Amino acid sequence: MRLHHVLLSWLAVFALAAQAQTAPLREPAPKVSALDGALFYQILLGELNARSEEPGTAFSILLDAARKTSDPALFKRSVQIALQARSGESALVAARAWSKALPSSQEANRYVLQILLGLNRLADTLAPLKKELSLTPAPQRRELIWALPGLYDRVRDKQAAVALVEQALADAIKLPDLSATVWASLGRMRQAAGDSPAALNAAKQGLSQDPRSEHAALLALSLIDPGRPEAETLVKSHLAAARPEFRMAYVKTLLNGRREDDAKLQLQTLREQTPDYADAWLVEGALLAQQGQSDLAEQHLSRYLDLTNAQGDAKTGAEVRRGRSQAFLTMAQVFEQRQDLTRAQEWLQKVDNPDDIMRAQIRSAALMAKQGRVDEAISLIRNQAERSSTDARLKRSAEVQLLRDQKLFERAREALKNYVAQFPDDSDLVYDLAMVYEKLGDLAEMERLLRELIAARPDDPHAYNALGYSLADRNLRLPEAIELITKALQLTPKDPFITDSLAWAFFRSGNNEEALRLLQQAYSDRPDAEIAAHLGEVLWQMGQHASAQEIFRQGLKLSPENETLKETVKRLRVPL
Repeated sequence: MRLHHVLLSWLAVFALAAQAQTAPLREPAPKVSALDGALFYQILLGELNARSEEPGTAFSILLDAARKTSDPALFKRSVQIALQARSGESALVAARAWSKALPSSQEANRYVLQILLGLNRLADTLAPLKKELSLTPAPQRRELIWALPGLYDRVRDKQAAVALVEQALADAIKLPDLSATVWASLGRMRQAAGDSPAALNAAKQGLSQDPRSEHAALLALSLIDPGRPEAETLVKSHLAAARPEFRMAYVKTLLNGRREDDAKLQLQTLREQTPDYADAWLVEGALLAQQGQSDLAEQHLSRYLDLTNAQGDAKTGAEVRRGRSQAFLTMAQVFEQRQDLTRAQEWLQKVDNPDDIMRAQIRSAALMAKQGRVDEAISLIRNQAERSSTDARLKRSAEVQLLRDQKLFERAREALKNYVAQFPDDSDLVYDLAMVYEKLGDLAEMERLLRELIAARPDDPHAYNALGYSLADRNLRLPEAIELITKALQLTPKDPFITDSLAWAFFRSGNNEEALRLLQQAYSDRPDAEIAAHLGEVLWQMGQHASAQEIFRQGLKLSPENETLKETVKRLRVPL
């Protein structure tokens, strides 16, 4: 623990005195602290009690010393000792004594406010919150107001918190330079309280007060939902005045909503308006790679790497390293799509961000396996250092996926049986084992394992979906298949892969129209080779051959080696 600075100063006096005994007479005499012996002993005794795990005694002694001296460091130390002892009430006593002794101390007031919130004494926070607003210099007041929802986010009664903060901000909301931020902050709190209509109204009020307010626009951005089109209208009205970072936040919201085309339009605008904004090139490059447009993806990613190389310290080193590692990984994906595995490996070797190294090495192992170096690839995975239990699970999953990709299903089964024996509570391993049994043709064992998972984890959609899709794909018990997949979709609404499964079950049942509707929805949400295979087949069987051929071409561009897609095109004898 850190001793109080006065105590350190006193010890320094002794050190200087010792030096003075041998120093030349011309040296200036040391400055003697005003701390007397009794107070020095009191502070020392308090710290010794703290070190001896006697926090109650230490607190009383040091708080008494703080009151005698009005020293902020002693008050702070008293508060810290009480908090470390998990005595919130004692911490509050010390913080209030500090604030009373030094009324202009913002640090003391903040401790009072935060301790009251920690004790869930919401009503008592009104006075220190008002004081915090008055103590905060005008240039920082807007950011303080914007931060208030985070300060009150753990309060149990969210509606009461909104009312209290609204009362504290009653004067600020009338000020032209603060009004928009006040509305935005209150809107965020109303959103946290589950009152989205009131939050949307707050966003409207804020932007009406100041159309350039990024705080009000960020509130509107967080409210974007298909059921609230007004929120996106507010966001779009702000874009002309927005910083590039805000438009990028809008892009990420669109991508989270699987609106890739809308996101690309915003990225194009961003690149045109701010050509040197590097993140726009990175995000669009990754999006293009995901859509199989490898040439454009490479151009965008190269531009990102050039910009971040040239910008140097424009961002923190960690941010640059993270972004560049993502670019290297995506470049590897681009060259893998082109079947240039050597170049793909070269890009993977450039990854140096600690959080991405495991991912890069696993991808490198997969490329080795594609070249027939399976044992070497598995050794590479197993030898990766583990920084957490998540890394250990990732390694197991990667090893099994590698064996499955290489159609080494017997080896995958044995590896999984071994891992399931070691980690019987890991449901993901059990799920993977069930899928391997399906590939080996042991459908009874697959179904047994999936039903065990459903019984153990009734809220997990994956087992429902896997069992339902397996039944549908084999034209077995189709009503049950539809029921299982529908349950999965209820647990994860709008999931494109589960929607694809449901469509396939309807197709197998002869309901081509519903199958087509669902597949078009799934493919629009997530262009994917497996979904393309199913959509193309349904279109082909419905006589829409030109549309089917186009979907098949798109799917092959996304994933030229996808087995399901290649088998479907071959079986249907589709000319491409």
